[in-house]
Amino acid sequence: MSTLLRPGASLARRPLHFIMLVDCSGSMAASGKIVALNTAVRELLPHLGEIAARNPHAELLMRVVRFASGAVWHLAEPTDPDRVDWVDLQAGGYTDLGAAIDLVGEALTVPPMEERAAPPALVLVSDGMPTDDYTGALGRLLQLPWGQRSVRMAVAIGRDADRRTLAEFIGDPRVPPVSASNPEQLVRGLRWAGTQVAAAASSIAPMPVTPDDLVVAATEDGSGVIW
Repeated sequence: MSTLLRPGASLARRPLHFIMLVDCSGSMAASGKIVALNTAVRELLPHLGEIAARNPHAELLMRVVRFASGAVWHLAEPTDPDRVDWVDLQAGGYTDLGAAIDLVGEALTVPPMEERAAPPALVLVSDGMPTDDYTGALGRLLQLPWGQRSVRMAVAIGRDADRRTLAEFIGDPRVPPVSASNPEQLVRGLRWAGTQVAAAASSIAPMPVTPDDLVVAATEDGSGVIW
């Protein structure tokens, strides 16, 4: 009898890859955006840990791609969110989203992607307009079996973010990009987007947070500066 069928044997947990694509272009250096983004990621980590704890059948593993002039892995190894030692992102350069999508596509090819994995969860965060061929890269991603099955969300930072591009990345007209116009909204928006997409990919009930929770008024002390 197979080990998995023996009485008392536990099923192996399915890998759930949570991948963030993070804009680190030069415009992110303005008005404290990159500082707010680093804070938002740190706020997100424990909530991803909660998602992982709520599903005994999925092992949530986090990775991060940063893109500016080109794209590189910022967190290259799939890592339990509770074990992530976050290194602050720095801003500077262009907005090569296509390079970031291609990098993610390489990670979603089998191998290295496990055949028995849960659908990957992808979150794109950007404040501007792509400066390379993102449409070709997105098409290549969606031609991959795991790219087609991925659950995608996007967060628009500020009024200059290209929401049309972010909506194309999501690929579902019923799901608009989350908008963040100040640091506090970014923290809440990334937390909501990240936990929602991870919960959807792991096939469990999303965290009890609604888009209404993302409406945050600017504060008089300047912490709510409008981007």
